[in-house]
Amino acid sequence: MARPWLHLCICLQIPGFYTTLLLTQTPGHMLTQTSNKTEILCDLKKDHTGVYWYRWSQERQQFQFLLFSNTMGKATYGQNVEKGKFSVHEAGSQSSYSLHISGLHPSDSGIYYCSMSQSSQLLLGTGTQLTVVDALPPKTTQTPVSKTPLPRTTKRKAASRGGACSPLVWIPLAAAVLLLLLSLVPIACRLHRLRRRLRLRVHRQ
Repeated sequence: MARPWLHLCICLQIPGFYTTLLLTQTPGHMLTQTSNKTEILCDLKKDHTGVYWYRWSQERQQFQFLLFSNTMGKATYGQNVEKGKFSVHEAGSQSSYSLHISGLHPSDSGIYYCSMSQSSQLLLGTGTQLTVVDALPPKTTQTPVSKTPLPRTTKRKAASRGGACSPLVWIPLAAAVLLLLLSLVPIACRLHRLRRRLRLRVHRQ
């Protein structure tokens, strides 16, 4: 196995560690409760001899080597790392591995990185932010907007505004009737003249 701390010092660029998309991790963020267990998936897109796992603790400002698991499944742990707490398993193929963490504690919070050795360097994954709390925050739910029915008086007013007595209805009707009456006036005058002419003719005869 390569010396993890030597290669790590070569490839890290403080403060924004050197990472590569050759190793993708899911999920990117995790929030869980004390005493629970969780797993982090790492997908390696190049040939490798095994996968390293590291943890960056923001509180302690410490980058800790957790373990190395080779392709045969044999694990080598770092100093002061609980062997029963961390384990690595294949996740469906030889290019995907999952880190299992049990008995979580707030001190386990941090950014977890999977890594592989290439050309005397350790390439870090995209990172997974793990936050462990004693109690999860309550879920906020949005109260649905209640559809209260309109009072009967309001419904009646709305109906009366849009009914037959509405100004929008009778004003056009009144205008139409007025135009009709105005158009009948010339016709009535002509009929009256014709009647007078007919009467005059009858009297002359």
